[in-house]
Amino acid sequence: MTQADDRVLETLSDSGLILSPRILSANTDYSRHYLSTRLGHLLDAGLVERVDEGLYKITDRGQAYLEGDLEAADLERDE
Repeated sequence: MTQADDRVLETLSDSGLILSPRILSANTDYSRHYLSTRLGHLLDAGLVERVDEGLYKITDRGQAYLEGDLEAADLERDE
């Protein structure tokens, strides 16, 4: 997990919206391309869900990670 991953999850959680890498980029200090890559990792870890092509929302698992109920080490063991 990276600082960008945390920012993406926080932004998705705080907004309650379905967002694209472009919108996430406009609201963080990361490029759209980098966020697209990170969203792929978050998707693989089950922390975000692809709602449609290029649109993502946080999952219950992602929310649990933000709330401290799921540790980064647990995510690495699941891979």
